[in-house]
Amino acid sequence: MAADQTTSTESTSRTPVYFFSHGGPTFMYSDKSEEGGDLGAFNTLRKIGKSIVEEIKPKAIVVFSAHWQASPDTVEVNTAEFTDLIYDFYGFPSYMYKEKYANVGSASIGEKIIKLLSASGIKARGVKRGLDHGVWVPFKVAFSDAQPVKVPIIQVSLFATEDPNQHYNLGKALAPLRDENIVIIGSGMTVHNLREMGYYWGSKAPYAKKFDDILEKAVNGNTGENRRKALADIFNSPESNKSHPTKEHLLPIYIAAGAAQDDKSKRVYSNQTSSLAWGEYIFGGK
Repeated sequence: MAADQTTSTESTSRTPVYFFSHGGPTFMYSDKSEEGGDLGAFNTLRKIGKSIVEEIKPKAIVVFSAHWQASPDTVEVNTAEFTDLIYDFYGFPSYMYKEKYANVGSASIGEKIIKLLSASGIKARGVKRGLDHGVWVPFKVAFSDAQPVKVPIIQVSLFATEDPNQHYNLGKALAPLRDENIVIIGSGMTVHNLREMGYYWGSKAPYAKKFDDILEKAVNGNTGENRRKALADIFNSPESNKSHPTKEHLLPIYIAAGAAQDDKSKRVYSNQTSSLAWGEYIFGGK
């Protein structure tokens, strides 16, 4: 996927925002019936990636993963031009730790992000870091291995808090990037309760679909400030707390909603496996 520096209808319109449910490393092999993934989510991200590559042709991708929480009051921005992958998963087959994903960063776009955050009153600092599996696993699915290094990927951390409005405002601060043909992606899960995966293996936790649909109603039934309020209202609901014993996999959709602002959204895929839910969302676009 090569950076498009020309003026086009794609580059002059505001880019969509995405939320990816990324699963674990087994998600990469969902088309090979590897246990622990989801074929429908796999195929959906393939279609989304194709659209991003062929229609949007972004200048860069800014991504927030559940697997990077910096500090309670400061966001970290990866300003490294070249990074390795972080294999931040444990107990999986050895071949999964040999996977590669070619990528490049951008110090200049990283600094732009820091300035936008600072202008919104959000403390931010640049760091040099690899891409964690919440980025490179779904990106290998979405873009296959055909997303060469010419489109920079800039990962930005979450706060180390469970504050929905703080994360919504983080996305809101970076919404102007969408006017520069930069794509914003949040990567998490719509339901993520690893503690009960074994108990519900081969079935579906009763709360998984329930909260998946509660979240869909809050996201797709509102825009702008009403969406922020609806998402804040469900954040610590009993269904949310059961579906997300810790909230790091839920927060990226709050960031995506903040970046989307008044754009309508749609859930383009949903399924539940064990104590997980695979909701995939697009905000804005055609």
